[in-house]
Amino acid sequence: MGADVFVPFVFFGFLGAVILVPIWLKERTKRSAHALISQALEKGQQLDPALLRQLTDGAVKPPKDRARSTLGNGIVLLALAIGFLIGAFAMEDFTGAVETGMLVPAAILGALGIAFTLLAMVDYASKKKEQ
Repeated sequence: MGADVFVPFVFFGFLGAVILVPIWLKERTKRSAHALISQALEKGQQLDPALLRQLTDGAVKPPKDRARSTLGNGIVLLALAIGFLIGAFAMEDFTGAVETGMLVPAAILGALGIAFTLLAMVDYASKKKEQ
């Protein structure tokens, strides 16, 4: 098997593992909690409400601060855009011309970063009005 066949298999295998393994582990944990509860009920044991809450709270996540996570995403995207810009102009020293292929992702990431940052500002403003 040559590299032209092996590399895509490794890439997609890794991608599948990164996506599917956490889902599988979460489902396995839920299944074991349900099995534990059913075994306790079969034996006639009383289940403590605090224990049930603790076993089921793992499935329900507390609500995230949407404005803060949006602002974080915007900052990360802007930092990536700046990194691409620096890379484009740093390559100018080696080739004599600005690397235009790196300006396209910088523009896309910069636009997304600005949009996320503006969305975070709107979220903060609407959150302040609600309080």
